[in-house]
Amino acid sequence: MTLKKIQTISIFGTFILCFITHFLYSLFPNFVFSIFFPVNESVWEHMKMITSSILIWRIIEYFILSKNHIKYNNYLFSTFIMCLLSIIIFLTIYYPIYSMVGESFILNVICLFITIYFVNVIGYKIMISKNVKYGNIFGILGIIIMYLAFTYLTYFPIKNELFLDQQSNTYGINP
Repeated sequence: MTLKKIQTISIFGTFILCFITHFLYSLFPNFVFSIFFPVNESVWEHMKMITSSILIWRIIEYFILSKNHIKYNNYLFSTFIMCLLSIIIFLTIYYPIYSMVGESFILNVICLFITIYFVNVIGYKIMISKNVKYGNIFGILGIIIMYLAFTYLTYFPIKNELFLDQQSNTYGINP
């Protein structure tokens, strides 16, 4: 098995994990799950779904790579970049489509798949590039900062469309 083949599998593994992680907070409503999984149907909370799915898959992938003795560089750095870019890419694709077409489950799923595809390609490119000095430290710190921001914005959301749960017309954790 090669790194490229594992990255191809990762696209589908991450995509499937998004559907699982979407419902984890509603199944297990607690503080820890509120950090990692969506607590409502706002666009922002779904960014946690994507990034957490990437993070979970990357943990699984680490063991696959180790078991198969596959060499790579910048693993934690690429994981952070993938998580960060997933938010940017998804919102860049989603909002123009949403403004033209409105809410559409099929279009949301297509945007999700496109996002996961591109971040995996970028993650692969980072993993095959030369080692970034302090990249993995930067990656760990970046992931921690992302989840601190997710936590803060879950409990103290900004009152705008990105954070609005259109179904319940609320922000953050629904009472």
